[in-house]
Amino acid sequence: MKVLLVYPQYPHTFWSFSYALRFIGKKAALPPMGLLTVASLLPEEWELKLIDLNVAPLKCEDIKWADIVFIGAMSVQRVSVNAIIKKCRELNRKIVAGGPLFTSEKECFPEVDHLVLNEAELTMPEFISDLNRGDAKRIYETCSFADVADTPIPRWDLIDFKNYVTMCVQYSRGCPYDCEFCDITVLYGRKPRVKSAVKMIEELDFLYNKGWRGNIFFVDDNFIGNKRMLKNDLMPELVKWMKKKKFPFTFQTQTSINLADDDSLLNNMIEAGFETVFVGIETPDETSLQECGKNHNVGRDLITNVKKLQNSGLQVQGGFIIGFDNDKKDIFSRVSNFINDSGIVTSMVGLLNALPGTKLYKRLKEENRICDDTSGDNTDCSMNFLPKMDRQTLIEGYRRLIKEIYKPEVYYKRVKTFLKNYKSGRRKKFRLPKGYIRALTMSFYKLGLRKGVRRHFWKLMFWTLIRKPKMLPQAITMAIYGANFMKYFDITK
Repeated sequence: MKVLLVYPQYPHTFWSFSYALRFIGKKAALPPMGLLTVASLLPEEWELKLIDLNVAPLKCEDIKWADIVFIGAMSVQRVSVNAIIKKCRELNRKIVAGGPLFTSEKECFPEVDHLVLNEAELTMPEFISDLNRGDAKRIYETCSFADVADTPIPRWDLIDFKNYVTMCVQYSRGCPYDCEFCDITVLYGRKPRVKSAVKMIEELDFLYNKGWRGNIFFVDDNFIGNKRMLKNDLMPELVKWMKKKKFPFTFQTQTSINLADDDSLLNNMIEAGFETVFVGIETPDETSLQECGKNHNVGRDLITNVKKLQNSGLQVQGGFIIGFDNDKKDIFSRVSNFINDSGIVTSMVGLLNALPGTKLYKRLKEENRICDDTSGDNTDCSMNFLPKMDRQTLIEGYRRLIKEIYKPEVYYKRVKTFLKNYKSGRRKKFRLPKGYIRALTMSFYKLGLRKGVRRHFWKLMFWTLIRKPKMLPQAITMAIYGANFMKYFDITK
C-alpha cells in the first residue's frame, strides 16, 4: 500500500508567523505532529510519503503515486482541506480523514471515503484490519480515550527538520477544567492521561539522536493538568536528562495560571529548561470568567500571577477573549490595560466563537443564537453566534483594541515592561539561539530602517544592550514577533 499523508495549509493567522519565518529562513513554525503520529500507527510494510502544504505544494504526481490519501486537520485549515479533497476526487484517489475538524464536523465532508475519528490509537487499527479484508466502513469512532502510554513515537523520518522552527512532543491529553467555550474536554476528556517519564525521555532521546537542537513544544493543552504525576515522575527525570545532555533543548508549553501557586513545580520547570508558557487569561472581568466556567482564574490577582511567572524566568504568552454575554463596553480598555500592565508581549485577543460540541455551542443552539459556521480563526473578526452586545459595537471595539495593543509605540513599551519583569532562569552560560545571527541582521535591515517602527526598535535595542545585554536575543525575537503581528493586523505597512 502506498500512502500519501497530506497536512493542509494554514491560512495567514495570528499563530502562523508567516512573516516572522522569513527572518530566520524557516518555512513553518511547527511540524504536523498529529499526522506523524498517525503514520507511526500504520503497517511497517506500507510505503509512506508526507507532504506538509506549509512547506511544499501538493502536486498531481504525488496523488497519482498513492493508493490512498490520508488527511489530518484542524478547523482553521478548512479551506485547504476542501481544495485537497477536490484534487483527490478529480484524480480518483480514496481519501481517509481524521483529526479535530473531521471529528467535530463529520457530516460536512460527504466526499471523504473513510472517516477515522477521535483518537487514532483506538480507531486506526480497526480501520486497517477492515481495509486489509476489503470491507472498510465509512466511519470509525469511539467514546473511549486512548492510553497515551502506548502511543508510538511519531515518524520524524518523514519530514526535514530544517524546515521548522520548533519540534513537538506530547506528555498528556485532556484537561481537568471544563471551560464552556473549549472543545478540549469534548475531544480528549477531563482526566489528563499522561506518559511515563521513561517514555518521554525516549522521545527526547530520539529527537536528540536525530540531531535536533533548539526549541521543543510540549503540545499538551494543560501541561500541569496532572500535577501529581508531573512533579513526582516526569520533572525529576527531565531535569536530570537535560543536565546530562548539557541543555540541548528549550521548552515551551500551555498551562493554566495556577502554575503561579506552586513554587516547587515552577522552579522545576525553570530548571528543566522551560522558557515560554501560553496561559489562557481570557478576561479580567470576573463575571465573564464565572459565565464561561473559568473558575480557576476567579478570585486571584492575575497580573501579580503573570509577573511572578515572568520574574521566575518564564515568558508568558496570553490568550484573551472578547464577546462574553457579561462583557460591557469598557471591556476593550480593561483588556488593553491588563495586557500592557502585565507585559504580556504576545497577546492573542480573539472574538468568542462557539465550537461544535462545546457546552457553549449547545447553550447558544438552545437559545437560537447560532447563526453561522466557525472559521476556526478567532482573530479574523468572525463570530458564529448572536452576541448580547450590539454586534457592530463589539467588532469595532475589538478592532480598536487590536490596533491599540499592536501600535509600535505601545508594543515596544510592553516589550520593555516584560524585560524589566523578566529574570533569566536556569542558564548560567550565555548561548546564542540557533539562527540568531540571521535574525539579528534581518531585523536591523527590515525593522531598523522601517518608517514608523525604526525609532522604537533602536530605542529598545540600545536600552537592552545597556540594561539587560543578555536579553538581546529575547528583544530581537519580540521585535520580529511585533513586525509579524503588525503586518497581520495591517497596523503598519
